[in-house]
Amino acid sequence: MSRRTDAHPDLTRPEVGAPFFSTWRVGSPLRQKQAVEAIGATWERRPWPAGGLLGYYVYTGHDGSTLLHHSQWTDEQAYEAFVKTHRQERVDEIDTAVPDIERVRLDRYRHYRSLRRPDDTRVPGAIVIVDIEFEGPDPARQRAWVDAVLEALAAEPHPHPGGISAHFHLSTDGTRVLNYAEWESAQAHIDALAAPGEGIGSATERWERVQNWPGLKGSTVSRYDYALGLVPE
Repeated sequence: MSRRTDAHPDLTRPEVGAPFFSTWRVGSPLRQKQAVEAIGATWERRPWPAGGLLGYYVYTGHDGSTLLHHSQWTDEQAYEAFVKTHRQERVDEIDTAVPDIERVRLDRYRHYRSLRRPDDTRVPGAIVIVDIEFEGPDPARQRAWVDAVLEALAAEPHPHPGGISAHFHLSTDGTRVLNYAEWESAQAHIDALAAPGEGIGSATERWERVQNWPGLKGSTVSRYDYALGLVPE
C-alpha cells in the first residue's frame, strides 16, 4: 500500500535513475490544499503502483496557485508502465475532487551533482526551484554550466547561512537545468536574494560568468513548501 511520510526526499539516492518534476496550476491557496488532500487520499486508497517508483512528493507554491510534483523512478520504463496501467484512474479521481486542474508540464531529468555539508542535519523550511533554460539541446553545456555554478559557490566570499543544499539535475532533452535547493526558511532565501550581486552570490567574476553563459536563454526562481510525501509500505 501507499503511506504518507513527513521525511523530505533524498535527492542523491543512488537507486533513482529517473527523477521527474512536473507542475500543476490549481488557481488558489484553497485549491492547493484541496488538491494535496485529494492526491493523498487517492493514493492511500490504492496499492503502491510499481516497484520502480521509489517516492512521490508534492509541494505548494508560494505563489498561491501552483503545485510542484517530484517523483523518483528507477528508470523511465517503470514510469511508462505506470502510465499505461495506473495513472489515469488516479488522475480521474483527483480531477473529480478538484476540477479544472491545469497540468502545465512534465520534465524528465537525471541527477548530476549536489552540494551539501555532510554534517548539516537541518530540516528544510523551504524548497527553492531554479529552472534554467538554454537555447537548444547541448548536454556538454548543461554539465559545464553546473560545474561553473559549483565553482562559484565554492569560492563564494559571503555564503548565506540559510542555504542547506543544492541538487542539480539535467533534463534528458539537453535544454534545461533544474536546481532543487533546500533552505532553512523562505525568508533566508529572500534575504540572500536581497544581498549585493545579481541573485544568490556576490558580484564576482565567477558569478558573472555563470549569469552570462553562452546560450543561456532564461531562468525562473520559485519557492515551495513541502506538503505531501508518499512512499511504499
